Amino acid sequence: MNDQSSEPNDFRARARARGEAKNAEARAALVPLAPGERPVAVTVAAIVALVFAIFNVVVIFFVHVDTDKQSAAIVQQIFIAALLLVSAAGMWRTKYWAVLGFQTILALTVIMFLLALMKASSVWLLVPYIALIVGFSTLFWFLIRAMARIQMPESPAQRRLREQMAQIDRDNANGDAANG
Repeated sequence: MNDQSSEPNDFRARARARGEAKNAEARAALVPLAPGERPVAVTVAAIVALVFAIFNVVVIFFVHVDTDKQSAAIVQQIFIAALLLVSAAGMWRTKYWAVLGFQTILALTVIMFLLALMKASSVWLLVPYIALIVGFSTLFWFLIRAMARIQMPESPAQRRLREQMAQIDRDNANGDAANG
């Protein structure tokens, strides 16, 4: 009976070891961000967030709702626009929290459009819904790898290079002050 119970444990241990080996290989393949570097996916996401924030503000002026609900709709649009602007600014500065927050917004938006597919009244509504689902899902996917790079600590070589560059900048500033 011990042979039977140890088999699943051995299988789990081997599977866990294979999974950890794959994870280690994936981590080794990642290249940390250089100082000031922003992954392309994060740049695209920041621009998308900014465009949708502007779109939400524009919607306030062109979409009219019932008088009872208009103030609530305006507050909602302003809140969404502010959230997208904060997210865009954070992603532009390559902040992990901003990318994670925007991924949450993307995931909720994809779910919303998937649910909207069920209520689509014509094929012409299906096309933009599917396009947005595919586009947002693709952006979400590319942001995953970018987040891994953002989260990575600075390598010792990068730290030395940054310190050397800072020293050169200080030396140049001191030289300019002495000459001026």
